[in-house]
Amino acid sequence: MSEIELIATTTFGLEAVVKRELQNLNYNDLVVENGKITFKGEERDIPRTNLWLRSADRVLLKMGEFKATTFEELFEKTKALPWEEWITLDGEFTVTGKAVDSQLMSVPDCQAIVKKAVVEKLKTKYNTEWFQETGAKFTIQVSLLKDIATLTIDTSGEGLHKRGYREISVEAPIKETLAAALVNLSFWNHERILADPFCGSGTIPIEAAMIGKNIAPGIQRSFASEEWPRVKKEYWKEERINARKAIIQDRELRIYASDIDSEAIEIAKENAFNAGVDDCIEFRVGDVLKFRANEEYGVIISNPPYGERIGEVKEVEKLYVDMGKKFRQLDTWSIYIITSNESFEYLYGKKADKKRKLFNGRIKVDYYQYYGPRPPRED
Repeated sequence: MSEIELIATTTFGLEAVVKRELQNLNYNDLVVENGKITFKGEERDIPRTNLWLRSADRVLLKMGEFKATTFEELFEKTKALPWEEWITLDGEFTVTGKAVDSQLMSVPDCQAIVKKAVVEKLKTKYNTEWFQETGAKFTIQVSLLKDIATLTIDTSGEGLHKRGYREISVEAPIKETLAAALVNLSFWNHERILADPFCGSGTIPIEAAMIGKNIAPGIQRSFASEEWPRVKKEYWKEERINARKAIIQDRELRIYASDIDSEAIEIAKENAFNAGVDDCIEFRVGDVLKFRANEEYGVIISNPPYGERIGEVKEVEKLYVDMGKKFRQLDTWSIYIITSNESFEYLYGKKADKKRKLFNGRIKVDYYQYYGPRPPRED
C-alpha cells in the first residue's frame, strides 16, 4: 500500500483544533498552514479521517504541488501528475479553482487548462479519445497561492459539516463543524453539566453529546470517495464497524438545551433523534433570563442572536446586558459565548478571560471565554 498525502481543510481559526483531532487519531508529522493541515497516510486513512474529523471542512487527496507562472507550465506539470492512478476510465471529473497573489489570476482559464491536462493524461493511459463520464465522481481543485499551484481531489463530496442528522434547521444555524470546535475549545467533558440556553435547532448540544458518547460525526453519511475503486469497499466497511464499536453506549451525559422558540425546540428534538443522542439531551422551551443552575459547577456554550438585521441591534444589545446580569451570578460556571457583536464584553459587563477570532460561515465572530473554577475532585 503506497503512501499518500492528505489535506484536512479548515475555516480560519480552527487549524489548531483540527490538528489536535488528527493527533488524537494518531497522525503525526503534520504541516499546519492557514486553512489546512497536510499529513501522510494510506488509502485506508481516507475513510478513517472522513468519518472521524469533527471540525475540518473537507479531506483532500494531494496530487501535487509546483510553481506555475505561465499557463504552459501549469499544463505540463499538471499533465505529469499520476491522475490515472485514481480517476477511472468512466470517471466523471470536474475542476474547481481559486487564486491568490499569483500571476495566473484567471481562475476559469486555470480550470480549463487543468481539465485539458488531465484529459490528455487519461487519453494516453486508456488509449481513447472519448470519456463517457458515467462512473464515480472526482472533483479536482487547482489552488494557486503566490505562484504555487496545489492540485487535489476532494475525497469528501459534500462538506464534512453535513452530518446527516439536521434535515430541518432554524434561521441562521451554526455549522456542525464550528459547533464541535466550540465544545472542544471549552473545558467541558462528559462528567460535567453542559447547557445551551439559545440552542436553536440543537447543533451545539447534539455535537457535544456525540463527543461525549464518542460517536464518529460522519457515521451516518456517504462520501464521494466511497465510489472510487482505489479506496477498497472493505476499508469503508471496516472503519464503519470500528466506529460503531467505539461508541460509548452506557455513558450518561447531563446536557440541557433550551430556547424561547417552541418550534425550534421541536426541530432540535428531531435532529437529536436523528443523531442518536435524544436520550442524553433534555430540551425545554424557556427564556434565557429564567435560566436556573441546579448544580454548583457547569458549562454554558451558546450562540445567541447577533443582531445582523436593521432594527434588531438595540434588542440584541439589551439581551447581552441582561445576559451579563444573569450569568455573572453563576460564578462557579464557565461561560462560552460566540457572537459578531464587537461590543459584547462592554454590554455583558465583564472582560473575557480569552477571546478567539473565528468565522461562522462568512460572518467574523469572536468566541468569548469566561473560566469558572475547576470542580473539586471527588474521592
